Amino acid sequence: MELAAGTAALIAITFFAAFVNGALGYGFSSLTVPVALLFHTNRILNPALVVVEVFINLYVLFLNRSAIPAVWKRVAPILVGLAPGIALGSYLIASLHPAWLKFGTYALLLPLILIQAAGLRRPIRSEKLFGVPFGAGLGFLYSVTTISGPPMAVLFNNQGFVKTEFRAGLALIRVAESVLTAIAYWHLGLFVAESQALLWAIVPSVLIGIPLGVYAIRRLDAETFRRVCMSFDVWVVGFGLSRVLLELKLAHGAAAYGPMLVAALLDAWLLFTFFSKQQHVYLRSNRPAAG
Repeated sequence: MELAAGTAALIAITFFAAFVNGALGYGFSSLTVPVALLFHTNRILNPALVVVEVFINLYVLFLNRSAIPAVWKRVAPILVGLAPGIALGSYLIASLHPAWLKFGTYALLLPLILIQAAGLRRPIRSEKLFGVPFGAGLGFLYSVTTISGPPMAVLFNNQGFVKTEFRAGLALIRVAESVLTAIAYWHLGLFVAESQALLWAIVPSVLIGIPLGVYAIRRLDAETFRRVCMSFDVWVVGFGLSRVLLELKLAHGAAAYGPMLVAALLDAWLLFTFFSKQQHVYLRSNRPAAG
């Protein structure tokens, strides 16, 4: 019964995540993983997601191929830094206890999503010097969680990437990290039968969800849609973190749900701020011209 519930939840969340990825060009893993980890371990889930992401990222890169010449030099240092981070993260996936991996995943994700939701921007002047260590950290994060969208979105927004450059840069890095991570997982023997079963459950959702997302975003406000998806992420990650605190006996009873409550309150405040700004912009743009 629990296995069936887990499979149904995985199909539902991967369809929604594929829809979002089709609409925004990213977000598949960052929406899938927090929910899927409630039913599966990183060691089983990650290999299935990485294979799917190789093809999703290649598709996104193809759609935004015209912007590749404008961004590849800027992202090259990040690409150079990916390999050592991926090697270390993949080794940890193969060796650490599953519950501690879940804890690390949720604990890493929550502040990253909140920072992205807050829209903090502090441009970095030395992109080349920053790129290699950032790439190493990104590779580590991706190989452990299959998620790298939030930190990349923060960085690219900081550095003023326009829409097509943003998507092309994101896709270039994610193609490289997903391929390298798949190779590392293969060498470590992580592509077991359970992961393959999850892969086949995910594929139909992705094939349907991505084209629907591409179609639907033409009729939606992309910024509002993106912000609502981040709120969903915050709530799920907060809940997952609280559940794993109970599993590891690091907190007991109602106290374990403290992180979820704090995350929800912070997100509610950030969401209120976001919509207040959106309303202000709307009212100003629709104000009748004087005279």
